[in-house]
Amino acid sequence: MIFLRILFFIVIVFQVSCQEVKKESASPSSIAEKSIIKTEPQITRLDTILAIFEQKPIYKARGFDFPIAKPNAKGYYNAQPFGTNNHLGEDWNAVTGGDSDLGDPIYATANGFVNFATDIGGGWGKVIRIWHTTVDGVVESLYAHCDTILVEQGQYVFKGDTIGTIGNAGGIYLAHLHFEIRDDVLLPIGAGYATETEGYLDPTKFIKAHRQ
Repeated sequence: MIFLRILFFIVIVFQVSCQEVKKESASPSSIAEKSIIKTEPQITRLDTILAIFEQKPIYKARGFDFPIAKPNAKGYYNAQPFGTNNHLGEDWNAVTGGDSDLGDPIYATANGFVNFATDIGGGWGKVIRIWHTTVDGVVESLYAHCDTILVEQGQYVFKGDTIGTIGNAGGIYLAHLHFEIRDDVLLPIGAGYATETEGYLDPTKFIKAHRQ
């Protein structure tokens, strides 16, 4: 009986020792896996945007045109240029004045990918935002106060595609298109006016420098 008890005790000690060895041998592997996870570079949103165009390179920008009366905005004038009154974009009106351009088509300024298209109300109204690739990276075009939105988020567009119509933000303004081009594509919707213009480009200057 005593012999059996001693034998049983030896078996238990041996099993516990084996389990400890297994734990110790597994531990470095677990630590290594955690280290790999922590040190792997995280994909940035800009990388994600570029990947969108790598999937369908035909939608990479090949020149920019004006977003109204394509390609040269004939019959329209820039009522409030970039920088005037701290304006972060341009306000495009028909030369016929008033609400005469209400419902006129808005065109994609270049090939791109619609990343936002919804009615956010207030002074912005219906807004469309489109990402575009350029030789310098990625820019975003923004079209605000729309009367109608004719594209959906996640849709690819070609330069000159009709994406919406000119509106007045539900009657807040006389009909016009508020148009922006941004080289910081991670900016929030913003206010439309600011003394700080970092991340915003002069749309007319940009388009004229990127015609094709």
